[in-house]
Amino acid sequence: MIDDLKRVLLVEDDADDEELTLRGFKRINLENPVDVARDGQEALDYLFGSDGRASRPLPVVVLLDLKLPRIGGLEVLKRIRSEERTHRVPVVILTSSSEDRDIIDGYDSGANSYVRKPIQFDEFATAIAQLGMYWLMINSPAPPAD
Repeated sequence: MIDDLKRVLLVEDDADDEELTLRGFKRINLENPVDVARDGQEALDYLFGSDGRASRPLPVVVLLDLKLPRIGGLEVLKRIRSEERTHRVPVVILTSSSEDRDIIDGYDSGANSYVRKPIQFDEFATAIAQLGMYWLMINSPAPPAD
């Protein structure tokens, strides 16, 4: 049953990158539901219940773009790491930025991984498929915070 599957939260404001990410998951037949937040505030509402859905289980991984409207990705990451309920949720920064400062700030803020989005579709789909395989099938997540 799909509701029993581990959920992914994709925080992405670019519709094309959202579609490429979803295609990458489909390419390897991952059936895990992917919830999408299209800006930083939506991501925080999803994770912390500001939208009235506080009882929702946490995602098994957050795929987080850095350049987001309303609240930037690094601020979202800092908030995830600052809260007891979410501080163990794996966060993968998935961005087009290859700036050293963004990479350093991402890891310093608690990112579990930093992945630069490839430009070509096939490379992008392959990268997403590998991320999905690792975080949803290979990695053993930490137990939820009490």
